Amino acid sequence: MSAATPRSAKAVQPAGRLLFSLLAIPMMAMLSSPALAHDAKPTAAKPQGWSYPFACCANYDCHEVSQTSISERPEGYVIKDTGEVLAYSDRRIKESPDGEFHWCAHEAGLDAGKTICLFVPPSSY
Repeated sequence: MSAATPRSAKAVQPAGRLLFSLLAIPMMAMLSSPALAHDAKPTAAKPQGWSYPFACCANYDCHEVSQTSISERPEGYVIKDTGEVLAYSDRRIKESPDGEFHWCAHEAGLDAGKTICLFVPPSSY
C-alpha cells in the first residue's frame, strides 16, 4: 500500500499542471485583450457602422433611437421615455458619427433607464 502512494502522487502533479494551464491561458488572454464595446448598426452615413465607446457601453446598453424619442428644449435634451433632461453642457452628450440619435442607458439595477451617453446629430446652423 505504501508503494502505491508515491506513484499516485506523481500522477497528480502533471494533471494539476495541465488543469492550471487550461485555466490560466484563457484568463491571461481576457486580462490582456482590450475591452471592446458593441457596434452601432450601419446607416447611410456610416455604411460600415461604428463602435460605441466602452465608457458609454460596457455591455449592450446602447441603441439607435428615433428622432421623436429625444426632444430639444431650452433646458437641454429630454429623453421622452424617462423624462430625463440632459443639459447641453452635460459631458454624457456626444456627437453622433452617423447623424442619428443613439441612447446608452443602464439596463438593470438601481440606475435602470438612466442615461450613460446620448449621441446626438451635429447642430445645423
